[in-house]
Amino acid sequence: MTTLQRNPSQVKEAARDSVVRITEQGAGAYVFCSEEAFERRIAAEREDAAFEARLMEAVGRGMADIGAGRYTTSVEGAFARAEELRRKRA
Repeated sequence: MTTLQRNPSQVKEAARDSVVRITEQGAGAYVFCSEEAFERRIAAEREDAAFEARLMEAVGRGMADIGAGRYTTSVEGAFARAEELRRKRA
């Protein structure tokens, strides 16, 4: 808070590029950022959430495949299965 009160331009400059945490007596009190930094942060959080959802779906499919016995333990078996799938799609 002291820096904000004594040198607001310094805080504004830092807030142009990222989120600035403002503390009072050592404890988090506020966050301050530019509109652009806020939009970037929101976009990054959306991307992270979408990635996490895709990852969870892929892991779920993998677990279902293992439960149903659709897996191989050898490199040769993996390549053979990939070739089989490629032929079906061709």
